[in-house]
Amino acid sequence: MTNEPAAAVVDARGMRCPWPALRLARAMRSEHHVVLLADDPQAAREVAALAAGHGWTVDAEGEGRWRVGR
Repeated sequence: MTNEPAAAVVDARGMRCPWPALRLARAMRSEHHVVLLADDPQAAREVAALAAGHGWTVDAEGEGRWRVGR
């Protein structure tokens, strides 16, 4: 059993940047952990920059999947 908190899921597949990052930012207003699904090749860079600017943690969980937390 894990103590990993439940995370909201933001499915931004099919959206081009900056939309995945914008959807993530919106979800993080009310959530402490979000799993972002995005298939835009620029998403990794955008997510990393957004998280760095807000002090969030980012863990890549596979191709096109990130867990972001406060």
